[in-house]
Amino acid sequence: MKINIKAGNEVVTATLIDSKTTQDFISLLPLTLTLEDYARNEKISYLSKKLSTEDAPPGSDPAVGDIAYYAPWGNLAMFYRDFGYSNGLVILGKIDGAIDAFNVPGSVKVTIELQSQ
Repeated sequence: MKINIKAGNEVVTATLIDSKTTQDFISLLPLTLTLEDYARNEKISYLSKKLSTEDAPPGSDPAVGDIAYYAPWGNLAMFYRDFGYSNGLVILGKIDGAIDAFNVPGSVKVTIELQSQ
Protein backbone atom coordinates (compact mmCIF):
# COMPACT_ATOMS: atom_id res chain seq x y z
CA MET A 1 0.00 0.00 0.00
CA LYS A 2 1.39 3.40 -1.00
CA ILE A 3 0.64 6.82 0.44
CA ASN A 4 1.52 10.35 -0.60
CA ILE A 5 2.74 12.81 2.01
CA LYS A 6 2.50 16.41 0.83
CA ALA A 7 4.81 18.78 2.72
CA GLY A 8 4.83 22.28 1.27
CA ASN A 9 5.55 21.95 -2.45
CA GLU A 10 7.06 18.47 -2.06
CA VAL A 11 5.24 15.15 -2.39
CA VAL A 12 6.94 12.20 -0.74
CA THR A 13 5.73 8.65 -1.25
CA ALA A 14 5.82 5.92 1.36
CA THR A 15 5.15 2.21 1.38
CA LEU A 16 3.05 0.88 4.25
CA ILE A 17 3.27 -2.63 5.63
CA ASP A 18 0.19 -4.83 5.99
CA SER A 19 -0.85 -4.91 9.65
CA LYS A 20 -3.91 -4.22 11.77
CA THR A 21 -2.32 -1.01 13.03
CA THR A 22 -1.65 0.15 9.48
CA GLN A 23 -5.19 -0.72 8.36
CA ASP A 24 -6.53 1.35 11.26
CA PHE A 25 -4.27 4.25 10.22
CA ILE A 26 -5.42 4.01 6.59
CA SER A 27 -9.04 4.33 7.78
CA LEU A 28 -8.20 7.88 8.99
CA LEU A 29 -6.93 9.06 5.58
CA PRO A 30 -6.86 11.64 4.16
CA LEU A 31 -5.28 13.49 7.09
CA THR A 32 -3.86 16.98 7.43
CA LEU A 33 -1.48 17.22 10.38
CA THR A 34 1.10 19.56 11.80
CA LEU A 35 4.16 17.48 12.61
CA GLU A 36 6.11 18.93 15.53
CA ASP A 37 9.79 18.24 16.08
CA TYR A 38 10.49 15.78 18.88
CA ALA A 39 13.96 15.09 20.30
CA ARG A 40 15.62 16.29 17.07
CA ASN A 41 15.14 12.90 15.43
CA GLU A 42 11.47 12.65 14.50
CA LYS A 43 8.38 14.66 13.61
CA ILE A 44 5.23 13.71 15.53
CA SER A 45 1.54 14.50 15.58
CA TYR A 46 -1.27 13.13 17.70
CA LEU A 47 -4.00 11.26 15.87
CA SER A 48 -7.74 11.76 16.40
CA LYS A 49 -8.07 8.24 17.81
CA LYS A 50 -5.89 5.47 19.17
CA LEU A 51 -4.98 2.80 16.63
CA SER A 52 -5.28 -0.95 17.12
CA THR A 53 -2.10 -2.64 18.29
CA GLU A 54 -3.54 -6.15 17.93
CA ASP A 55 -0.80 -8.55 16.76
CA ALA A 56 1.79 -5.72 16.92
CA PRO A 57 5.26 -6.44 18.34
CA PRO A 58 5.97 -5.08 21.85
CA GLY A 59 8.31 -2.46 20.39
CA SER A 60 10.54 -1.51 17.47
CA ASP A 61 13.91 -0.02 16.60
CA PRO A 62 13.12 2.62 13.97
CA ALA A 63 15.51 3.68 11.20
CA VAL A 64 15.73 6.85 9.13
CA GLY A 65 12.61 7.13 6.97
CA ASP A 66 10.39 4.93 9.13
CA ILE A 67 6.80 5.94 9.78
CA ALA A 68 5.58 4.63 13.10
CA TYR A 69 2.77 4.77 15.64
CA TYR A 70 3.70 5.30 19.28
CA ALA A 71 0.87 3.53 21.09
CA PRO A 72 1.42 4.91 24.64
CA TRP A 73 0.89 8.50 23.42
CA GLY A 74 -1.30 7.81 20.38
CA ASN A 75 0.93 9.70 17.98
CA LEU A 76 2.27 9.27 14.47
CA ALA A 77 6.07 9.60 14.11
CA MET A 78 8.24 10.12 11.04
CA PHE A 79 11.91 9.49 11.76
CA TYR A 80 14.51 11.66 10.03
CA ARG A 81 17.35 10.39 12.25
CA ASP A 82 18.15 6.95 13.63
CA PHE A 83 16.65 6.11 17.00
CA GLY A 84 16.92 3.22 19.44
CA TYR A 85 14.43 0.55 20.43
CA SER A 86 11.23 1.81 22.06
CA ASN A 87 8.49 -0.19 23.74
CA GLY A 88 5.07 0.56 22.23
CA LEU A 89 6.47 1.75 18.89
CA VAL A 90 4.79 0.09 15.89
CA ILE A 91 6.33 0.54 12.44
CA LEU A 92 3.69 1.40 9.82
CA GLY A 93 5.95 1.75 6.79
CA LYS A 94 8.88 3.57 5.25
CA ILE A 95 9.33 6.73 3.21
CA ASP A 96 10.50 5.92 -0.32
CA GLY A 97 13.62 7.97 -0.98
CA ALA A 98 14.77 11.21 0.62
CA ILE A 99 13.43 12.46 3.94
CA ASP A 100 14.66 16.06 3.48
CA ALA A 101 11.11 17.45 3.86
CA PHE A 102 11.14 16.32 7.51
CA ASN A 103 14.75 17.04 8.47
CA VAL A 104 14.05 20.75 8.98
CA PRO A 105 13.77 22.91 12.11
CA GLY A 106 10.34 23.42 13.65
CA SER A 107 7.01 22.07 12.52
CA VAL A 108 5.90 20.77 9.12
CA LYS A 109 2.30 20.79 7.90
CA VAL A 110 1.51 17.67 5.86
CA THR A 111 -1.39 16.06 4.08
CA ILE A 112 -1.33 12.28 3.97
CA GLU A 113 -3.51 10.38 1.52
CA LEU A 114 -3.70 7.06 -0.24
CA GLN A 115 -1.95 7.00 -3.56
CA SER A 116 -4.46 6.53 -6.37
CA GLN A 117 -4.04 3.20 -8.11
